[in-house]
Amino acid sequence: MIETRPYRFNFSSARAILDAACETDTQVIWDLWHYGWPDDIDIFSPQFISRFVAFSCAAAEHLTEKIEAPLICPINEISFFSWAGGDAGILNPFAQGRGNKMKRQLVRASIESIRAMRQLNPRIRFFHIDPMINVIARDLTPESVAASNDYHRSQFEAYDMITGRQAPELGGQEDFVDFVGVNYYIHNQWTYPGEGGSMIVPSDPRYRHVRDLLQENFDHHSKPLFVAETGIEDETRPAWLRYVCNEVFAAIANGVPVQGVCLYPIVNHPGWEDDRHCYNGLFDYADDWGDREAFEPLAIELARQQRFAEAIDAGEPFVDRRETDVSALDWAAHLMEERTDDSRTAESAAS
Repeated sequence: MIETRPYRFNFSSARAILDAACETDTQVIWDLWHYGWPDDIDIFSPQFISRFVAFSCAAAEHLTEKIEAPLICPINEISFFSWAGGDAGILNPFAQGRGNKMKRQLVRASIESIRAMRQLNPRIRFFHIDPMINVIARDLTPESVAASNDYHRSQFEAYDMITGRQAPELGGQEDFVDFVGVNYYIHNQWTYPGEGGSMIVPSDPRYRHVRDLLQENFDHHSKPLFVAETGIEDETRPAWLRYVCNEVFAAIANGVPVQGVCLYPIVNHPGWEDDRHCYNGLFDYADDWGDREAFEPLAIELARQQRFAEAIDAGEPFVDRRETDVSALDWAAHLMEERTDDSRTAESAAS
């Protein structure tokens, strides 16, 4: 919508969002790339990088007209997309066996765009956002343990490349990332490798709680964190928010600088492939007058957790409220896994 012709940018489709953010004093982390690019570009080509850098600079200039120090995530979920679009073949360009090449390409695009945007506006703050996962061995054979450990550590590869800790030939630098966002859902833990691998549910003793995963991420990144996406479908929405927030508050009490939690999504939406009505947001579809009904149990729980957060900000001691019924989360985990598998099967068939 913005670049319908090469190097010709029209931001009219985004202007209403930018204006609304400024008018309501809403702080937005501007995500410049979320799985899409102009149809005429091969994502594996050098042209992808040069075109993305040009687009990023144009976007930064547009944002800087209204925001003195924009917050920008150049490329969202490099690790997930490298798997989904480069290895598993379930997202455009539906490649297989090219995940590492995809990751390096997206990292190069991030590095070059950050360098260019910093020259335009040194006050921009940059975010790296990727899933937070836990992968353990399906069995205790040395081969399974080594493979699962490698997979678990792969969640840090893109960050390490952008910051120059890994693959220094790509040109990464430590100061190219100011904040780290972690996306966490109930199906982000599983056993590996092989067809026998399976999701690890919250009641499983092998399940690592969010407070521990946040600690691990902070120990690795040494940057302020925030939960960039988290959510679940149907009636379990309040229970999941209650669980995640309590884990975040526990991590903060342990010295992990978690800056906030972002609900995803804020509004219900159609399924990626099947267009089903996903009941996973705070607000439902808009009616004929543009009004959206709130899911009241989630709204009540959100207000409750906001009060707890304000108390912690005010210096009150953390109270570990382990109130969530994990059996309900187990049921929701299996339901989400089934829906994800169904959606991915449909995506593969469509491709």
